[in-house]
Amino acid sequence: MIVMINGAFGAGKTTQAENIAKLIPNSMIVDPELSGYLLRELIPDSMRQEHERSGDFQDLDLWRVLVVEVAKMVKLKYNRNLIVPMTLYKPYNFNYIKDAFEMLDKVYHFTLMASKASIHERLTIRGDTVGGWQFQQTEKCLSALQTSAFAEHIDSEKLNADEITQYILKQIELQ
Repeated sequence: MIVMINGAFGAGKTTQAENIAKLIPNSMIVDPELSGYLLRELIPDSMRQEHERSGDFQDLDLWRVLVVEVAKMVKLKYNRNLIVPMTLYKPYNFNYIKDAFEMLDKVYHFTLMASKASIHERLTIRGDTVGGWQFQQTEKCLSALQTSAFAEHIDSEKLNADEITQYILKQIELQ
């Protein structure tokens, strides 16, 4: 299986991925950000197409392809359940990745939601620069992620981390 944990920066994706990976047998976290960091270092700005120069590695055309290929190769080589924490709010990237994952295995997708104020408080607590890139993404992420295309939504303000973990496990029938 592949469990996608979506949400704005600061919504609790990493916490949930770590919790779930401990509880789902034969699982591992595959973080798409690592593919982004690789491409950001590998492909100089001078080689990037105009739309790829946004400062967001998710706008690099190769990013979504690499995310899928890494997941596919890990799945085929190590036969693990994959836990994938990532902010995917652009429909094209989300659909491309989710559709490709569905060709590999059963996919469960959850979007952690919280208010802008709560997200900003969490970002500050974890040490992100106030007003920095993650803060600047909050409104557009929350706006996009609240749509039905990104269901199933989980309110991460009404449930604590353990309750969210238990809810996800119940939805994937592992409790």
